[in-house]
Amino acid sequence: MIENTWDAALYDARHNFVTVAGQALIDLLDPQPGERILDLGCGTGHHVRQLADRGAHAAGIDGAADMIAAARQAYPDLDFRVADGAAFTVEAPVDAVFSNAALHWMTQPERVIERVAAALRPGGRFVAEMGGKGNINSIATAAREAIHELLHVDVTHQWYFPSIGEYAPLLERHGFEVRMAWHFDRPTPLEGEEGMLNWFKMFGGGLFPGVPEGVIPEAIRLAERRLRDTLYANGRWVADYRRLRFVAVKRV
Repeated sequence: MIENTWDAALYDARHNFVTVAGQALIDLLDPQPGERILDLGCGTGHHVRQLADRGAHAAGIDGAADMIAAARQAYPDLDFRVADGAAFTVEAPVDAVFSNAALHWMTQPERVIERVAAALRPGGRFVAEMGGKGNINSIATAAREAIHELLHVDVTHQWYFPSIGEYAPLLERHGFEVRMAWHFDRPTPLEGEEGMLNWFKMFGGGLFPGVPEGVIPEAIRLAERRLRDTLYANGRWVADYRRLRFVAVKRV
């Protein structure tokens, strides 16, 4: 899991596009009343609430204690716990594992898939969306160039952004049948004049591995200036997202 400083209040106040985009994924999951569903990387818990409202027995896990604390405060009647996506267990097999905008933070993908397979009943489904190959390419390039300018060192981001061709074989290797998969662009508006700055504050942990903390604010300012010509127009920032979405079923 990438180390990142999670601000639950900023996440909900300025980055609710994560929750909004996940609603289509819930529709794809099509949760049924009485199903046991685990939200892997549940953040502040909004999708667990939506799954429960559709009649599912929903629970959420996340590696960030601050996010789980916010989820428990918002939805005290629901089940949330802190857990590592590469090491979690469940008390009883579930009917589905759902994950939105979380798998790319988990840098041991095969171990994550192993744990998902172990959590599912035979015939259970794994429905997820994550950053796909080329995701935030402009943002990552600008951050890398800014760090090189300031420190004369080369860094690469730490996220895991696979293509369909890279991820589907991992699923198949661990007992899944891939039923559907999409790799697509999703230009994502960011809120306000400081939208890109807030994005860096919320999600930028994977862009600055090993960079001294005191250098990061200046690197962000430089990166923001580099991005203004391409990702800012008409008073609005737009992040260059690309997503990988899939439906996989655990073979009996």
